[in-house]
Amino acid sequence: MSKKTLISAITAALVVGAASTTFAASNPFSDVPADSWAYDAVSTLAADGVIDGYPDGTYKGQNTMTRYEMAQIVARAMAKTDIEKADKALVDKLAAEFAEELDNLGVRVADLEKKSDNVVWKGKVKYKYVDENHDVGKDKNTNSLTLRLEPKAYIGNSGWSANARIEHTMNLSTDSNADDTKVDRAWVEGPLFGGTVQSGKVPLFTAQGMIIDDPFSGVTASWGNDKLNAIFMAGRYNAEHDAPSDNESSRDVTAEYYGAQFDYTPNDKLALNAGYTALNNLEAHDVKTIDLNDDSLGIWYAGGSYAFNKNVKLVGQYAQSDADSYEKAGVIELDYKGAKKSDPGSWGAYVGYRHLGQNAVIEPTYDDASADQKGMVFGIQYALTENTIADIEYFTGKDLSTDEDADTFYSKVEFSF
Repeated sequence: MSKKTLISAITAALVVGAASTTFAASNPFSDVPADSWAYDAVSTLAADGVIDGYPDGTYKGQNTMTRYEMAQIVARAMAKTDIEKADKALVDKLAAEFAEELDNLGVRVADLEKKSDNVVWKGKVKYKYVDENHDVGKDKNTNSLTLRLEPKAYIGNSGWSANARIEHTMNLSTDSNADDTKVDRAWVEGPLFGGTVQSGKVPLFTAQGMIIDDPFSGVTASWGNDKLNAIFMAGRYNAEHDAPSDNESSRDVTAEYYGAQFDYTPNDKLALNAGYTALNNLEAHDVKTIDLNDDSLGIWYAGGSYAFNKNVKLVGQYAQSDADSYEKAGVIELDYKGAKKSDPGSWGAYVGYRHLGQNAVIEPTYDDASADQKGMVFGIQYALTENTIADIEYFTGKDLSTDEDADTFYSKVEFSF
């Protein structure tokens, strides 16, 4: 590996040094003498296979290391199975910082989790305030606190895991529980026939979330690599919406669900997607789903994103359904930077336009606008402390079915663990 710094070597030594007691029997690099202050760290890392040098036997520690090269060191450190708890915490931070580079190397952060504990718990506590207004229609105000737990259990060394998401929401306006505690998702995931299979109450995220960001009961199967990937879905959506409450905002439909999506990412700047979603034997439970001539709905979509640089990205998506009205949906959004949980003080902002025809989307991922709306959106996020993100978003536009003005103010503070 080229262009290493001794400082980076010492950093890497911290994550493996406590677990390593074997030093090289002889000087590993001709330009790192035995009396050098860095000799022990460099020798330990070389003996453990975490670092290597130049073909001429030198280390050249004065050269600058690239992020890609540092990611290789982190990946090798992640492969260590005897890391002490304190050192593991540092590995976790380095893995989070270099997650993108590790993905490009084909290394997943989950690899470290599998070596440290059979069951991994993650989650978040989210405070949310929403003020939704309609010139014609029902206004809505939400003031809630949600606890979410996400356990993941590795099933031996099979490569399979059992996953779940458990949620409990409290209505702070009435000081009562808004909903009963529920297991929102539960599925198994693992390799099969050269691909990856998920089965159970499975999370879906199609068309960059414009079509659906919600679970369904069924199976997904994907094949491909980092550049080209195909995913196929079949099951039933969405039994939990069979009896919507008066203020239910989600798309209250029940149907057989089928879909396919193809993703193409030729480089780190461009990402493209295209796919098809079908709902058969569809039952609509809310007035927002109208003008369906039969009990089926098919939606074609295509879109993508382009990163101009590390700070600025343009996102676009389009969908067309076979419904007779409100059959089109599209978004265009310009993103700037982004708040990172691991980087207190980091921030991001976006501005965009959404047109969400109610028969061209199912359950969009957006907090600012929902199905049956079109208009401008704005948002800003800020990392208050490590693992704490504050978010403010605003929508101003119209409800499509009434052609009357509407707006939404959305805010949240999310604590992740």
